[in-house]
Amino acid sequence: MIGLILGTSEGKKIVSLLNKFTDDLFITTATSYGGELLKEFRYKELNSKPLSKGELKKIIEEKNINIIIDASHPYALEITKMTKAICRELSIDYLRYERASIIDKFKEEKNIVLVENYEEAFEKLKDIEGTVLNTTGSRNIDKFVHSDLNNRVIHRVLPSVSVMEKCIGLGLDIGDIIAMKGPIGYDLNRGFIKEYSAVAMILKDSGVQGGTEEKIKAALDSDILAIVIKRSEEEYSKAFNNEKDLVDYININYFQKGRVL
Repeated sequence: MIGLILGTSEGKKIVSLLNKFTDDLFITTATSYGGELLKEFRYKELNSKPLSKGELKKIIEEKNINIIIDASHPYALEITKMTKAICRELSIDYLRYERASIIDKFKEEKNIVLVENYEEAFEKLKDIEGTVLNTTGSRNIDKFVHSDLNNRVIHRVLPSVSVMEKCIGLGLDIGDIIAMKGPIGYDLNRGFIKEYSAVAMILKDSGVQGGTEEKIKAALDSDILAIVIKRSEEEYSKAFNNEKDLVDYININYFQKGRVL
């Protein structure tokens, strides 16, 4: 059996390509929304809630999973580190799918500011007055709430009940929330910048699929700062940033050799 940890939209394509060979798949996503995106595909079991290390390890052992494909988000470091550790402990194959970074072609632009973390991003904003667009999602909104920023921050988040409850529970003003499913195109990004008279945008290097390029271009063309939280560097023995290349590798090295039942 193949285990898949999915946290990006490309998960649908990976499952679709695997379905040409097998439906003997165990899939886990962090949210029920992620699970809903996979309804049209074939698999043996779907888990759509976060798993602890012990829970994931037990599932892998009980279901005799012999390959793990980690296609979690580039910034979901906790699940990636946990999965790599489990694969080492159980001596099973770990394959990483990760969106290609696109920040290199923009990093020389004067309004691009690369930072290591949120704290460094906040430090860059200390002497800048005006509204900031936070496009990094809801997971780290508490960092903004508990920071000493004087800026108004507009948070763009997924339009789900749980996310909205989290935002309101943290005391966010409803007028400071944009609830919209991404990725967001260039024109709409520019529209948000103009609507809120934003002076800066905080974003992640989430690749082409995450709308990063459109955000950066909108920020540059609006002459505002694009503060990019960099990815942490992880080492992988087998990594792919193309879904077809990943599945072709599995086909050649597992299916054709009879290693996946």
